Amino acid sequence: MKQALVKLLPKNAILALKSKIDGVDMMMIRLFSKNGFLASFYYTFFSRQFYREHKAVLDGRLAYERSLALIGHTCILLRRNIHRLEKGLIMQPRRDVFADGYIFETVECYNAAINSTELCSDEKKWATDVLTRYFEVVGHNSKIDKARAIFSPRSPVGSETLSVPYAYKELPDCPVDFDQLLTLFKRRRSVRWYQNKPVDIADIRKAVNAASLAPSACNRQPFEFHVVNDSDKATDIANCAMGTVGFSDNLPCIIAIVGNLNAYPAERDRHIIYIDASLASMQLMLALETLGLSTCSINWPDVEQREKMLNTKLKLKYHERVVMLLAVGYADKDGGIPFSQKKSDSLLVKEVK
Repeated sequence: MKQALVKLLPKNAILALKSKIDGVDMMMIRLFSKNGFLASFYYTFFSRQFYREHKAVLDGRLAYERSLALIGHTCILLRRNIHRLEKGLIMQPRRDVFADGYIFETVECYNAAINSTELCSDEKKWATDVLTRYFEVVGHNSKIDKARAIFSPRSPVGSETLSVPYAYKELPDCPVDFDQLLTLFKRRRSVRWYQNKPVDIADIRKAVNAASLAPSACNRQPFEFHVVNDSDKATDIANCAMGTVGFSDNLPCIIAIVGNLNAYPAERDRHIIYIDASLASMQLMLALETLGLSTCSINWPDVEQREKMLNTKLKLKYHERVVMLLAVGYADKDGGIPFSQKKSDSLLVKEVK
């Protein structure tokens, strides 16, 4: 219908009609933004902009429930609870009894996970070491003793260094001063023009391992990097986004950063995929820069048609949401870079007194 009107109506009529529609929409927004109930009414009956988000969150909750029974390469519940135990272990002062509200659930999950042939060995070792340390120091009550009775620690072969909390003083000295870091930040620009030179996947994997050290809520790390390291395919993926016209066909490699809503049992945490994935992506860009690889983060808007297009190409599940795309390659030395004046501290800092 919309396309037919565009073909039939003269351009001035289309612009006038669009202006009328925008005016009506703004009147409705003024009305329905008065409170939460009216806002929900608006998005139920007059706008489908959150349609995918709502279904993806519900699908993610179901996927979370399934993950408790079918443990794959990683276990979200185990990761979250082991992290919670670590926070209890480093508490000042540490309580004699802690985590009794979820320790039985954690050990039950651990016993299932440790027998899984798919769960990665690093995760098994971390869970084993932290749980072992926990039971070494925690006191007694009926809940803790019940969990202690079913705990059967088994460390993966070849694990010598304990994966347990440590003191700040054990961190390595920092060899980077502020000026060096500022130089790295200045070099990390949005580069859109690249040499016709393939990217070594080993460099991407190396940078991803560095990026994985980024902070993540309860250490769940609910994201993956889908690497398309082929120029033609990278162009195909880049064309799914808006804003890549004119430079998408010179990209040697593109990475889709995908958040997974199966990491949360409740809606309240749905935004964490965007926060955690963005934190890791920033570190990924900086890590790639140190390896001589330039990048350009590409905005991924929530447009249903394009979501469907990219989900099909990447074979994503409905609860897996693209956070952004990232172009990667060796910069064309003569390629232009936008100046992009940044806001200074006078605009960004609000001192709260």
